[in-house]
Amino acid sequence: MKKSPGVETNLNVVLSVSSNGEDRAFLERIFQSDWTIIPKATIASALSVLREMTIPIVTCDCDTTPMWVEMLEHLSHLPDPPLFIVTSRMADERLWVEALNLGAWDVLVKPFDTEEVTRIVSIAWRHWQDRHGVNSSRTKQRKAGTGT
Repeated sequence: MKKSPGVETNLNVVLSVSSNGEDRAFLERIFQSDWTIIPKATIASALSVLREMTIPIVTCDCDTTPMWVEMLEHLSHLPDPPLFIVTSRMADERLWVEALNLGAWDVLVKPFDTEEVTRIVSIAWRHWQDRHGVNSSRTKQRKAGTGT
């Protein structure tokens, strides 16, 4: 049974779809106690998790999971799709254009750079919160304080 989106928006969760154990270890190391990384090696196992709970961010390694386009297609059919970040060692202009045109949130180049991963995931997380109205009271307070 799916939990309500409000529960998950308080939880920093990234579903990492990759059969590369080094990717998972790197993500767990840089996010440590701030985020929960749910590693899955296959699209089927990732979709199983997504049927059980709302996840705000999904990363998918297109080097070891060449069916990342299929994963993105499955996500588009969810009632509350997560933001999708493609990861690749071969992140060239063609991949960027294809990924963004198909609806991915962003592309991360491997080997991962700690600052870049943190920046992209943090921006995606803020977008997810905004989409769910998590920050609406804080935004209203900020606007009232600045007179905008």
